[in-house]
Amino acid sequence: MSAELNSLATIPVIAIDGPSASGKGTVAQLVADKLGFHYLDSGALYRIVALAAQQQKINWDSAEALGTLAKTLNIRFKEGEIYLNDARITELVRTEEIGRGASEVAIHPQVRAALLDLQHSFRQLPGLVADGRDMASVVFSDAKLKIFLTASVEARAERRYKQLKNKGLNADYDKILTDLQQRDCRDSARSASPLIQSLNALLLDTSQRDIQQAVGFVLNAYKKLS
Repeated sequence: MSAELNSLATIPVIAIDGPSASGKGTVAQLVADKLGFHYLDSGALYRIVALAAQQQKINWDSAEALGTLAKTLNIRFKEGEIYLNDARITELVRTEEIGRGASEVAIHPQVRAALLDLQHSFRQLPGLVADGRDMASVVFSDAKLKIFLTASVEARAERRYKQLKNKGLNADYDKILTDLQQRDCRDSARSASPLIQSLNALLLDTSQRDIQQAVGFVLNAYKKLS
């Protein structure tokens, strides 16, 4: 076991944490593509738990039941699609309702513990880019590069609003803003793996940066460490 852990430790990880709608998922995916690394969208795991709980009529505040459920899920990411027990659920987990559910189920230590081994399994050669709330602080605390990617809540709400409108969906800016403020509060105040900037994480504020500038920032930071 020790040899296996030492071997895993040599596989480089870029860990990107940040609040909802900060753009970290898009940045992480593009960085992974540029480097030829694997990619882990850890937030999707909590969305999947929230969706599965909804389908099985388990309340999002039922910590023990959610922890048990999380251990049984067969989750697969393939070519940009998400599968749960072999059923494609990509669009289902991206709704605003399930996004709120993800934030609610993520506060439970039982759920976070159940998903930890699954997240570690994504650490494969030649490397991994992982984004979430606690990738740098907890899950991959030995990551080669740690980034805390954020933006003002107003900028994030505006991005989410435009994203939904571009998809032809109804969107209310004020409602989105309030929802993001509530999520930020839950994510930062929870007892299990709260959203924080790790001491050795680089701060990347994207309020005034576009996606390509943010990707360039991460790639340049990684090259300096290589």
